[in-house]
Amino acid sequence: MFSSHRVTTPPLLALAASLVLTLTSCDGGSGSNSAPPAPSVIAPGAPGEKATTLSRDEAAKALPDDSPNAADLAYVTNMIAHHQQALVMTALADSHAWDQRVRGLAARIDAAQGPEIDTMEAWLKTNGGSHGTAHGHDHASMPGMATAAQLAALREARGKEFDRQFLRLMIAHHRGAVTMATDELTHGRNVQVGEWANEVIAQQSAEIARMRAMG
Repeated sequence: MFSSHRVTTPPLLALAASLVLTLTSCDGGSGSNSAPPAPSVIAPGAPGEKATTLSRDEAAKALPDDSPNAADLAYVTNMIAHHQQALVMTALADSHAWDQRVRGLAARIDAAQGPEIDTMEAWLKTNGGSHGTAHGHDHASMPGMATAAQLAALREARGKEFDRQFLRLMIAHHRGAVTMATDELTHGRNVQVGEWANEVIAQQSAEIARMRAMG
């Protein structure tokens, strides 16, 4: 499930993370009624370099642009549809699977990705996107998506055959999600979406390893 803390900090945000706001003080013994000087921002330098003092306007200009770009919007929209297909597959496991480990895995995926869909849909609404696009657009070409025929075969399968098909499809599905998240980290700009992409890579890579061990 998406968390509120950052997994890794992209190099672009190093300056933003290092800016420390410090207010310059007036001479307390002067008794002057003049307005206090404008606050300044101290930006620590790289190792071995001196810190620099910036005005607040200069500091604001130095911060990277965090506004969502087309890659961010496309990633969130597509990942909603990607998660939705995962939930279609996990919904079958309780009644179709033979291996209790497969049922447990499916339950964990369902518990994590359902709320993530809600979070991403809320983000799209706030940032000018539309989660309706995720429902109405053809996402069959996205990495890792199962075909209609593969989903139909999974619905018909039972027992150990279901387990085999489920693990094969879900491993491919997770690999696709990791590919999409890696692409977002390369082309996206929004900090929040970048955090989500990092978490997808970490969580789904771990689940791939567990699924391989079950096979």
